[in-house]
Amino acid sequence: MGTPPLVRLGKGAPGRGYPDDVPTLSGPDGRTLTNAVVTLRPLTPDDAPALFAALDAPEVWATGYGGGPAGRPADVGAMRRLMGTYLTGGTGGGVAYAVRHARTGDLVGTTTLGDIDLPNETAHLGWTAYSPAVWGTSVNPAAKLAVLAHAFEDCGLGRVRLQVDILNARSQAAVARLGAAREGVARRHRRRADGTWRDSVMYSILRDEWPAVRSRLEGRLGRGAVTLDAVGDRAV
Repeated sequence: MGTPPLVRLGKGAPGRGYPDDVPTLSGPDGRTLTNAVVTLRPLTPDDAPALFAALDAPEVWATGYGGGPAGRPADVGAMRRLMGTYLTGGTGGGVAYAVRHARTGDLVGTTTLGDIDLPNETAHLGWTAYSPAVWGTSVNPAAKLAVLAHAFEDCGLGRVRLQVDILNARSQAAVARLGAAREGVARRHRRRADGTWRDSVMYSILRDEWPAVRSRLEGRLGRGAVTLDAVGDRAV
């Protein structure tokens, strides 16, 4: 039996009428994603100095990002090498993004929509890290809103996976606040840079859950920290 076709025709008026209104299935295409808070463009080697400066803090790497503290780049050259091996978009034609503050243009972090599996309509939203200066602000929910909207509304995906090192309680709380479903723990899932083994907490958002997740994110952004004029705002 042959593989079913990947192209599905949506029905109804264009917009957010899920699950009836489903766009043609595709992978992320590298377009710029933007809203009032952040602008996301595909990460390039030229971004290495700014990304190194944004992430050059021990707390970014302490709970497993990039393989943990042993994976922390020592300089811009090491960050460029990490971008070439770790921030590659995963499998299947994913896109790693530079996340910039929409008003100032400052690069404040990175996130990726990767591991694209079109036959199963899935992708992985991960490889995410931000400067500690923007932790707890509107940056992460705004970036999640932009990428998830692209995944479900432009790419027509049916499921987006998120996974977090079990040591990273901050990220687990952030994913839970999205409204993602916690699916369980993948034990001995990845080897860290120091040779120890990581357990990963697995979450997902399905297409028919996206409207509620989107409303939740828009509500959080609308309640306060829509820009970074006051970086200390922790409302979101």
